[in-house]
Amino acid sequence: MSKVKIYTTQICPYCHRAKGLLRDKGVAYEEIDVMATPGARDKMIDLTGRTSVPQVFVGDTHVGGCDDLFALDAKGGLDPMLAG
Repeated sequence: MSKVKIYTTQICPYCHRAKGLLRDKGVAYEEIDVMATPGARDKMIDLTGRTSVPQVFVGDTHVGGCDDLFALDAKGGLDPMLAG
């Protein structure tokens, strides 16, 4: 199974929604809270070019935000990525 990393904040409803989808699929993920972890937001921006959370990575692939994650799942692309 591919490693999943998600950049979040505790106050973001989209972050909770994205994490919920991953939990529903039984996926363990590494959560990086950009408000609580010094330098995490800057690293996220460097990696993605985006300032909003969540930002989801499956393996080395940047999936995008919450809407991107759900769109990928809706078209059947998320499960194969997660399987590695």
